[in-house]
Amino acid sequence: MGFSQALSGLRAAATNLEVVGNNIANSQTVGFKGASVQFSDVYAGAQAGLGTRVAGVLQNFGNGSLESTNRNLDLAISGNGFFRFEQNDQILYSRNGQLTMTADGYLANAQGARLTGYPADTGTGALPQQIKVPAEALQARATSAIKASLNLDTRSAVIDRDTVPFDAADSNSYSYANSSTVFDSVGNAQIVTQYFTKTADNKWEVKQALGGEAAAETGSLAFNSNGTLQSASGMDAFTFTLGGGADDLSLSLDVSGSSQFGGGFELSSQAQDGFASGSLVGITIDERGQVLGNYSNEQSVVLGTIALANFTNPEGLTSVGDNAWVETQASGLAQMGVAGIGQFGRVESGVVEASNVDLTSELVNLIIAQRNYQANAQTIKTQDEVLQTSINLR
Repeated sequence: MGFSQALSGLRAAATNLEVVGNNIANSQTVGFKGASVQFSDVYAGAQAGLGTRVAGVLQNFGNGSLESTNRNLDLAISGNGFFRFEQNDQILYSRNGQLTMTADGYLANAQGARLTGYPADTGTGALPQQIKVPAEALQARATSAIKASLNLDTRSAVIDRDTVPFDAADSNSYSYANSSTVFDSVGNAQIVTQYFTKTADNKWEVKQALGGEAAAETGSLAFNSNGTLQSASGMDAFTFTLGGGADDLSLSLDVSGSSQFGGGFELSSQAQDGFASGSLVGITIDERGQVLGNYSNEQSVVLGTIALANFTNPEGLTSVGDNAWVETQASGLAQMGVAGIGQFGRVESGVVEASNVDLTSELVNLIIAQRNYQANAQTIKTQDEVLQTSINLR
């Protein structure tokens, strides 16, 4: 028996204690991944062996449990993948999604590393960029289409256009009217009224007017004998000149799904695609990793999509602290994508991923590592006693 075997055991046991202690210390660290020590024996041609050594410290990238925080900028990945951050020209990968918004609109972690993703107007084939939430107001969008589903009463009297010309101010010149709020190019709300006139059995004329002025265009509807819509023509563009610095307004009217039954005039649904300008009131992040800007005009706009990364061998990543890793030759190059597609998990908002350390198991491992260290120390003590006996021989 020699001192070298016991010394190697002490060194290995000390490393094991350090790893277990680090696991215990980070049992409450968000996104932390526990580690374990791998040992190997040392022989080098010696019959009895020369002791042991630490072959490596292996990280466990199993998922931790998700814990609710009810804070919309706390993110976790349910499944595979890493968040990708940039800091000081270095690319970092992390499972910790505790984010804040910086004064200039970037999403960053507590260390200042900025989250990256794909801009809303590019695909995932582009290089991920730092996600920035714009402070500017959302520009108004002029209405271009109105969609309505309605029922026109088949019992309505026919109005002869040869004797009764259309007049928005004369209710006897049309059968039914319905108003819609639309928006012009500078975001002003305008009231457009649709007028429906029965001109023959199963035939209807459609006019639109703004401010009492009817558009020059006229649409027409034809219904089948069972009351379903057969065709609609001339409904693609009703044009209005607004003035006051706003562009001319061109509106299409889609009434697909409308009917002609004997149940009275009824508007089932109505929608239009324009909106006024609005200021940013907050952001949310959905399970696909889309960063949605919520504006005061009740619009939600995709500002970007969070980029996720994965690796052929995550255990080959090198930890650089602050819950971050960098890629290495052993890990392979980062495989980029977005949440919910292929190998990547979903992004969960309002939750964080807890450490995957099992504290009970680590406390047991701590006892085992302590006993291992004590046993190796006892080996040195025994060797010392044997050597002392040899010295005392006469």
